Amino acid sequence: MAGATNKLSDATLRKMIGRESPSDNFYADGDGLSIKVMKSGVMTWHFAYRLGGREAKPQRLKLGNYPDMSLKLAREKRDQCRAWLAEGKDPKHQLNLTIAETLKPVTVEDALKYWINEYATDHRANVERHKAQLEKHIYPYIGALPLSQCETRHWLECFDRMKKETPVAAGYVFQMCKQALKFCRVRRYAISNVLDDLTIPDVGSKQDKGDRVHTDDEIGQIWKASQQLKFKPYYAAMLRLLVVFGCRSQEARLSTWSEWDLKRWVWTVPKEHSKGGAKIVRPVPEAMRPFIEELHRQNKASGLLLGEVKESSAVSAWGRLVWKRLGHAESWSLHDIRRTFATKLNDLGIAPHVVEQLLGHIMPGVMAVYNLSQYMPEKLEALNMWCERLELLAGEHDNVILLQVRK
Repeated sequence: MAGATNKLSDATLRKMIGRESPSDNFYADGDGLSIKVMKSGVMTWHFAYRLGGREAKPQRLKLGNYPDMSLKLAREKRDQCRAWLAEGKDPKHQLNLTIAETLKPVTVEDALKYWINEYATDHRANVERHKAQLEKHIYPYIGALPLSQCETRHWLECFDRMKKETPVAAGYVFQMCKQALKFCRVRRYAISNVLDDLTIPDVGSKQDKGDRVHTDDEIGQIWKASQQLKFKPYYAAMLRLLVVFGCRSQEARLSTWSEWDLKRWVWTVPKEHSKGGAKIVRPVPEAMRPFIEELHRQNKASGLLLGEVKESSAVSAWGRLVWKRLGHAESWSLHDIRRTFATKLNDLGIAPHVVEQLLGHIMPGVMAVYNLSQYMPEKLEALNMWCERLELLAGEHDNVILLQVRK
């Protein structure tokens, strides 16, 4: 019947298989789908369509051979082609894209490396750490899987494996992967939503907000040890920088001499090395200038403040053991020095916005938009006061009363 759909049947098609005929013939199934039976007996599905209405030239698209492509699958392909036409898309082009994606799909590793190359390299100061974690925990297990076929359970196997030993790291890697998939999705590089419903508690643990602040005796001992032969030169210098500037370890670890103006005595951390993505400008206190000059004399040829770049993991591992080396009763990490820096400067009466700028924190609200002052005189005064305080804390002060400045 003219205009009917689904006119063919499997029984009819099976009878045609391998049957030779004097000429090629088309048998219509309806809605543009037909099967071509060649003289040799080969049977091929075709979809006929026009782009631009009835006045346009008809086109015929080969879908596949029967029985490799069943009647049911051929009808599904026809319906997909009609849907593409309704969206103004050429079925031929769309089918080629689908075939290309099927033959060489975007893998999990492709998607994560796309995020690394197109985003993280320019916006994450610890991108090397990201790469190392993905290479260790993700790529060996699901990296080769097509992203579109990688299910939530596959990801969870990776995170659960990490969770047993390092639950905080599992949560960290999860957050990274979730952001990477969203980045790929927004840019239409690859589509996956399988991590959207998960949160950190589902796969690991959040990092506890630390509350460890060193006592005056402890910070005095740390400062004194950083100037002695208790540690290797690299780590002694690192420790000294962390205590005085309250900087993140990566800011010192990655620092180059191009960041240091030894005439104006200013250290400018570039946004690539800053966790917040904005440059950090710090004056160099007077007491630290001879030390910086000595580092420059020793390490100028390398171009690096500390003469070499050690891996973040190596610095963190060293930092976790310093408290034992100094005989402290309670453990602490290098990041706790930064918290101590902020706390002690506030105790000295330094204005909070000056402390926040020294830490490299982004100013809140409209201040971040309209107030672009670097407060250099105030920051220099704060760091000079802090260095004086450190010298006092590192000395013998049993007979000295350390006063808290009233704010």
